[in-house]
Amino acid sequence: MSKKYDIVILGTGPAGLSAAVYAVRYGVSVLAIGKEPGGTVTETSVVENYLGFPSITGAELSKKFKEHARKAGVDVLLYNGISDIKKSPNGFVVKTDRGSFSGKALIIALGTKKRQLNIPGEKEFKGKGVSYCVTCDGSFFADKVTAVIGGRNAAATAALFLAKMCKKVYLVYRRDKLRSDAVLSERVGEDKKIDVVYDSTPVEVKGDRSVNALTIDTKGKKRELTIDGLFIEIGAVPSTELVGDIGLKLNGENRIEVGEDMSTSVRGVFAAGDITNGSNRFDQIATAVGEGAIAANSAFSFLKGIKQ
Repeated sequence: MSKKYDIVILGTGPAGLSAAVYAVRYGVSVLAIGKEPGGTVTETSVVENYLGFPSITGAELSKKFKEHARKAGVDVLLYNGISDIKKSPNGFVVKTDRGSFSGKALIIALGTKKRQLNIPGEKEFKGKGVSYCVTCDGSFFADKVTAVIGGRNAAATAALFLAKMCKKVYLVYRRDKLRSDAVLSERVGEDKKIDVVYDSTPVEVKGDRSVNALTIDTKGKKRELTIDGLFIEIGAVPSTELVGDIGLKLNGENRIEVGEDMSTSVRGVFAAGDITNGSNRFDQIATAVGEGAIAANSAFSFLKGIKQ
């Protein structure tokens, strides 16, 4: 027997918790299901563009999101995995390792997961020098040499974070110019510990018990960088593995297609945050929070329609 709610929200990142906070204020029963309150924000070293916080760590901001949700009365369930999402006569049923939960309306805000390089050695050395979270693992490489793959904001921020503790940081990017915000690119250029390697792609991760080298290809010429740790920051892919089970329409990037009201192709299902094609897909905390609020309002309007 599944526990019943008016709205079940999948995801406890900025979009999911925003939707939850707004939804409980409408006087409906709400369950937010996620792996960690704050989502991938917890992996961000510093946030400098969220209104009201000129500078705050991702961990601190995530903590504030969680505290706000709990104070608002949101029922939060932390899980290890969702195994199934199905339609039911009265809405939708979500199966997790903590049991089954049903909702008359469903808001999907599962966000994204880190994109992988898919090169030799990456999987073999994951957790042995290869990482996708600089705030989680950066401290293990104090006074050592590391490399960051990528050239956008996440990669630039990761390199700057590592430069505070590492002996040297390589920032390897496939283009001839960083695509991070101007302020971040300027900081990277000014940091003497960071060596930006342009026009280069990673080819292979090497090591013995742990990572000790990265082979890169620079304009057709291969060479090795001697490193102790490798951080991969090349973007993310939407976590839409299970949504196809209920027939949601996805776009070419595998994101959930939504309308201006965050409605999806399935009646009673709404989506918000990085998992959608909304907001011209400007993947920021601010847009995720806004989309979450809209999704909650739309779900409530849907529930009112059912009752009427």
